[in-house]
Amino acid sequence: MPIIVRLDVMLARRKVHSNVLAAAIGITESNLSLLKSGKVRGVRFSTLEAICRFLDCQPGDLLEYEPEAKKPRLRRSA
Repeated sequence: MPIIVRLDVMLARRKVHSNVLAAAIGITESNLSLLKSGKVRGVRFSTLEAICRFLDCQPGDLLEYEPEAKKPRLRRSA
C-alpha cells in the first residue's frame, strides 16, 4: 500500500510510549498497534485529531504517500 504510517517515529521523537498515547486518546493498545503497523484500512479523523493534539504534530508527520513502483511492461515478440 502506498500510504506509510510513521506513528512509531513520532512516538520516539516525543518519547511517548504507545500505552500512554492509547490511554490519552481513548483507544485500545491493540488498535493503536494495528494503526502503527499500517494494518488498518482507515482511521477516523477524530482519532487522527486526538493523536495530533497529544503529540503536537500534523497529520503529514504521521502519514506519508509513497507511490508504488510501476511494473515494467513486457514486450511481446512478433
